[in-house]
Amino acid sequence: MKKIVLKLVIEDEKSKRKAMKAIAGVEGVESVAVDMKERKITVIGEADPVYLTVKLRKFGFTELLSVGPAKEEKKPEAEKKEEKKEQKKSDPPPVVYLNPSSYPPYPYTVVTEDYNPNSCTIC
Repeated sequence: MKKIVLKLVIEDEKSKRKAMKAIAGVEGVESVAVDMKERKITVIGEADPVYLTVKLRKFGFTELLSVGPAKEEKKPEAEKKEEKKEQKKSDPPPVVYLNPSSYPPYPYTVVTEDYNPNSCTIC
């Protein structure tokens, strides 16, 4: 997860809505927050920061301020230890064996009886 902060020159609610709609449509975006006072857009997700900047440039001047990890809620250490124990106790993933006869056959050429290398290819 990445936290991407962009500065965008937007003046009214209409352009704010258009910018949010454009950003929300990008693959990998999980949340979008707009601060109209500071004219900043905060995006959280796995989207490409450069792509987001280019996408917002059609609404006005856009500047990429920062890219960093998204802050996650801190859990008490006791809960973290319990989670690690639970992960260790889980069963290993199942092993899948493929039947060799189910593979597609090797490519081969078919030679027909009326094959003549000296024949005309246009006719």
